[in-house]
Parts: sequence; structure tokens; C-alpha cells
Amino acid sequence: MAAWLTVRAFLSEGFDAIQISGTPDIYFTIGKPFKLLGKRLVLDQRDLSPELYEARYRRRDLVYRVLRRLERASYRTADHIVTVNRSLEKIAYERGDLPPGTVTVAGNGPALERTHRRPPRPELKQGRRFLCCWLGVMGPQDRVDVALRAIELLVHEYGRRDCHFAFVGDVDARQPSGQLAQELGIADWVSFPGWAQEDEAFTYLSTADLGLEPNLEDYVSPVKGMEYMAFSLPFVAFDLSETRELAGDAAAYAPPGDVPAFAALINRLLDDPAARTEMGRIGRQRVEERVAWDHQRAGYLQVYQRLLSRAPKVDGPQRIPTKQGGS
Repeated sequence: MAAWLTVRAFLSEGFDAIQISGTPDIYFTIGKPFKLLGKRLVLDQRDLSPELYEARYRRRDLVYRVLRRLERASYRTADHIVTVNRSLEKIAYERGDLPPGTVTVAGNGPALERTHRRPPRPELKQGRRFLCCWLGVMGPQDRVDVALRAIELLVHEYGRRDCHFAFVGDVDARQPSGQLAQELGIADWVSFPGWAQEDEAFTYLSTADLGLEPNLEDYVSPVKGMEYMAFSLPFVAFDLSETRELAGDAAAYAPPGDVPAFAALINRLLDDPAARTEMGRIGRQRVEERVAWDHQRAGYLQVYQRLLSRAPKVDGPQRIPTKQGGS
């Protein structure tokens, strides 16, 4: 269907460039024929398909090896690659054996005009003093299970009964996460409200006292961390290179995979309002000064300006790029 829609767009309106997604790495097969017609092909890579497969299914098998080959084919087919951080840039150069200048880093931070605080809704705390919030797509690789095990320690070992924990999101890990919460005996302190539209999601972030980011993938720039920071919400995370590069002092860091340390940081910050306020201030400042899409979009637009200035001349007005795929 993606191929058919692309052909239809080409025949009805035409285009000078086509942008494909990097997850899964199959859309180069749609874009490559258009290169023969002089069109430019841009690969938008925000995730690594092989690593995503490994994180979800805990194995490196034939499928993993096929994904590596498809990934390399995508790198080699594209005229240019846009990715979101330096770790992914390095991986693209190494795995694709690409010449210098082929990859551009353009972060996917939030737009400032949309990330203004909403009036808090105390009822989201469900009668408790504090609210800790997790927000995002809930897949196995997002490690909600790690956050739940930290909450188990907070409730049963620290005796922390004054905080509600909301996991706002959905997809295939939501039901298993709810079952795990029951098994751990923390269901009274945890809720899974499901998908939330932007305004509702941002209301959660405006009401929360602390964010949670249990990601364990070192190459990932955590989108939820960017959103926490945009709403002056401090958060607890594991000490991973791209997370620390993104957040700096806006987050508190536990050693990777250390659940007791993760729980201890939550406990400490809930008891330290001054630290939370300062971390939130730092996070919002970092978004305003460097992380926001407002600062990233120039590099993205320059990619197309360079590519289309080298494109063959065509009659009529320049057309916008067409994008296939998504993440």
C-alpha cells in the first residue's frame, strides 16, 4: 500500500525527494526506483531495527541478521541520512561504511509553542500527595517492568504510601505491566489510563511531581525525557550516554539496571522539593535553549536545501518532499 500511494503521488502531483523511515528498514525498496528518475532519497532513522528486535524478543537469530542487512541496504541506498543523536550518527557511518557528510543530526525535541503548562488536575493523584508519571509508547523495550519493580521497593520496603504512579500509554506491554503490578502487590498505587490525547497527556505532566524513564538502551534519546523537561518536570533515569547528554542536571541517574538505586532516587527526590524545582528549571532551560524542535529544524531543512540544489532541473515550482513510513 505504501508503494501504491507513493506511485499515485508521483503520477498525480510529482515530487523531487522522498523521505523513508528507518523502522522497519524496508522502505528503501520503494524509494530506490525513484532514484533512477533523478529523485533524492532521505532516510529518517530514529530507532535501530536490529536492536529493537533484540530488545523485544531477547535474541539474535536469523531475523536479527536479516534486519542488519536491510539496515545496511537502507544506509547505502539513501542520498542522505537524518538521525536524532551522535550515537546513531556514529552507528550509521560504521554500519553503512558511509563517506563523511552523509549523516545529519537533527533532534526530535518538542515544539515550544505546544509545550505550555496546563492547569494541574489534583484528582490525577488519586487522593495521594505526589504523582509520578511515565508517558509514552508501552512496548517491551520501554522497560515499564523495571519501573514497577522500583515501585515495589518504594511501597513495601520504604513504606512509601503517599505517591500515585501513572503509566500513560498503550501498545503490547500495557496488559502484562498491569498483571505484573498485581503480582508485585502495588496495584493500589499504580494506574494504566491508556492512550491520552496531547492536551490530556500534557495535563498529566503539568500535575506530576516527578517523571520516570527506565529505558536501558544507551543509543536512545528518550522522547519522554524531552517532554518531562519541557514541562519543568524532573525525572529519574539510568545513567546512559544519550540520556545524560540530553538532560544533564535535569535528571537524577542510577547505574544502568540498578533497580534499588532507581527506587532510592525516587524516594529522595519526593522528599526534596527544592531539588525538584531546580532540576525542573534546568530542564526547561535546556529545552528552550537547545533541545526544542525550534532549534533543530534548521539542520533538517538544510539537508533538503542541499539535496534539491543538486537535483536535476525540473519545470514548474519546486515540490515538497514525500515521506513514507513512520516511527
